[in-house]
Amino acid sequence: MLARLLLSTCLLASTALISFAASAAPVDDEIALQMYTLRNVGTAEKQFAMAHDAGFKHVEIVGTHDLSAQQMKSLLKKNALTVTSAHVQLSALEKDYAPTVSFNKAVGNSVIIVPWIEPEDRPDSTRGWIDYAKRLDAMGAKLRHDGIQLAYHNHNFEMKKYNGVTALEILMNHTSRDNLKLEMDAAWVSRGGQDPVRFLKEYPGRIYAIHAKDNASIGIRDDEMNFAPLGEGLLDWSAILPAAKANGVRWFIIEHDKPKDAWSIITTSLKNLRAALETLPH
Repeated sequence: MLARLLLSTCLLASTALISFAASAAPVDDEIALQMYTLRNVGTAEKQFAMAHDAGFKHVEIVGTHDLSAQQMKSLLKKNALTVTSAHVQLSALEKDYAPTVSFNKAVGNSVIIVPWIEPEDRPDSTRGWIDYAKRLDAMGAKLRHDGIQLAYHNHNFEMKKYNGVTALEILMNHTSRDNLKLEMDAAWVSRGGQDPVRFLKEYPGRIYAIHAKDNASIGIRDDEMNFAPLGEGLLDWSAILPAAKANGVRWFIIEHDKPKDAWSIITTSLKNLRAALETLPH
C-alpha cells in the first residue's frame, strides 16, 4: 500500500512538473533579459552564465560586450541563449555601419535598437525632433535593405511635450512604420508623466518590445534609482500587459538600471512576469 501511495504521489508530481513546463514554455519564448542589468556581475562569461542559470532563454545585448562575433556565438551556444535585439547608439551605427551589421548578423540578431541620446545631443524643439526622426528613418530604411529592423528605446526625456505633442510621438509620427519600431520602457514613460497604455493603443503594431521593470516610490530603493522588479512597484501591469498583447508586442524584456543584487532582481522579475503572462490568452 505504501509503495502504491508513493508511486501515485510521484506520478502526480511528475504530471504537475510536465504541466508546468508545458505552460511555462510559451511565455518563456516571449521573455528576454537586457544584459545591461548584469554589467557589474563580472566577466561576460559570468554574465551570460547568470542569465542562463536564472532561467532565461533569450537576451538583449549591448553593443558587442567587447567580444568578437565568434566569442559571442560561443557564449550564447554554451548558455543556450538566443539574441532578441541589440542596443547600439545611432552615432555608432552611422560611423561603423558595416562592422555593426556584420557582427549582429553573425550572432543571429536582426533587430538593432537605439537606446539613448546623450544630453548634449538631445533635440530641444519640434523641428529638432523631426530632424532626428529623419535620421532614424533613413537608418531604418538602410538597415531594412540589409535585413535588420531598427527600433528606438525611450527614457523619460522623450515625454516632454512640444506644442502639446511628446517628443516620442514626434519620432513615431515622422518615421515609417516599417523603418522604425519602438521598444517602450514602461517605467520611464510613467516617470515622464505619461501613460504606457496610451502609447500601446496609439501605435498598434509598432511596439516591438516592452522593457519590463517597475517604479518604486521615493524613499523605497533610493539606492537603485527607485526601480523595482516587475510587479513589485507602482505600474499597473494588469492594464499594460493586455494592451501590449493587443498591440502585437513580441518581447517582454526584463531590465533594471541599477540593481544592488542582480540575481534577486532578475529572478524575481522573471517569476512575476511569467505568472502575469500566464493569465493572458496566447
